[in-house]
Amino acid sequence: MSDRRDPVESAADDSRDLYDVATWEERTSLDGAAVALYWFLTRAAKWIVVFVALVILVGIGGLTALTDPAVGLLTLLSVIPALGLTAYVYWSDVTTREPLSLLVTTFVLSILLATFAAIVNTAARGFFEPLGAVGLVLFYFLIVGPGEETVKLMAVRLYAYTDDRFNSVVDGAVYGAIAGLGFATIENSLYIVQNLQQSGELADLSLGVSALAAGGDITAVRALAGPGHVIYSAIAGYYLGLAKFNPENRGPIIVKGLLIAAVIHATYNSTVGVGSFAIAAVSGLPPLAAFFVFIIIFDVIFGLYLLRKIWRYRAVYRSLEADI
Repeated sequence: MSDRRDPVESAADDSRDLYDVATWEERTSLDGAAVALYWFLTRAAKWIVVFVALVILVGIGGLTALTDPAVGLLTLLSVIPALGLTAYVYWSDVTTREPLSLLVTTFVLSILLATFAAIVNTAARGFFEPLGAVGLVLFYFLIVGPGEETVKLMAVRLYAYTDDRFNSVVDGAVYGAIAGLGFATIENSLYIVQNLQQSGELADLSLGVSALAAGGDITAVRALAGPGHVIYSAIAGYYLGLAKFNPENRGPIIVKGLLIAAVIHATYNSTVGVGSFAIAAVSGLPPLAAFFVFIIIFDVIFGLYLLRKIWRYRAVYRSLEADI
């Protein structure tokens, strides 16, 4: 706790100089150098992380959506449902509106930091594949869920969280949703590029109508997968906001939010195949339609879990609005 004091400091009166004994302040040139170096390292570390993420993003073709109009259009279409959900979370914030600068920065950071999750997922998957279906479930619960939710939360923590305009618990859900939108955007873009490469349509930078047609199916699939990322990270973000205003329990609160988000995320990954098959078998729907039905049911259930938290905050806020 910040109010804890060393026994010497507690026993001594104000006339005794305890510098470098039990207290410390900047006095000497060496102290000044230490302060300056600490300032530089804490800020440089963030920029180094961002720079490395950018290098990885370029290396894996993550900028194709910007350089190729067809991929860009398909990516934009694929995130429309996620964008709609994010907009709803944004407008559900009963407190002050979040500034565009923080929203855009969080979105960009999420795209960049998503590259770390991609690298870890690719490297770790091989260790679980020999275990078959059990290994795949373990991979989702131990690597994919925790890893992807952590990098999305980092996108909020690195910038928006430290800003004074992040001034309510529910702001965490808003920035978490933005981070989920950014993650879904880059993930969808990479899936679309991979699909076009496999179909042979990604041969140059002028793809045309044939590429748009070839990417239609994967775009539709990714369009329904995107809102899940918004839901998971908005839940984790809500708890990050709760943690900001409960510093004495910050760590456990953040871990709780991450655990909830990661488990929901991993549960989706682990059940979407079996669930879609079951729906198709019972209803007679085509596999793709059954896939859509499963995702809609899953997202509605956990989307309501998120929205109930936001609605509860809004109800309490309005009941106390006269005193705020």
